[in-house]
Amino acid sequence: MSNYPLSYKLSWLPRFLKPSLSGDRQGFAPAAGTMIEPPPARTVRLAFVGDISAVANRSAPQCDPAIATLLGSADLVIGNCESPVVERPSATMGTKLGTRHAMTERFLAEALAAAGISREKLVLSLANNHVLDQGVEGFDETVAALTRLGIRSIGAAAG
Repeated sequence: MSNYPLSYKLSWLPRFLKPSLSGDRQGFAPAAGTMIEPPPARTVRLAFVGDISAVANRSAPQCDPAIATLLGSADLVIGNCESPVVERPSATMGTKLGTRHAMTERFLAEALAAAGISREKLVLSLANNHVLDQGVEGFDETVAALTRLGIRSIGAAAG
């Protein structure tokens, strides 16, 4: 069940089949070096990525080399772990239908490698609407998998 209106849900398939990268630069910050005078003594390069998920794919994505270079040069990358990281989904039918998210540890590792994201420089948020798609056990398995991969997480309350 989704809380999105039917008209919006019907727009997903065309957007999925033909995504758009159109747009312009209006509203973005000025070029580097034009904002702060004098420049700070130390700078840190942050990169933010959106959802990391395997709902639409079961194999690692391809990534534009320029994007992989950009993400690889960041001091810290922050993203959203949109799919629980489990070896076997507990919500099998929902996972097959795409209403429940799940990805394997291998998929996550391969996706990060394809995107040039170093695990040591990555922080993933678990605070999202799909974190419990594979139940509490799936959440615990996700936290354990991220720990094994050396990935820090945020967004989960202790206890």
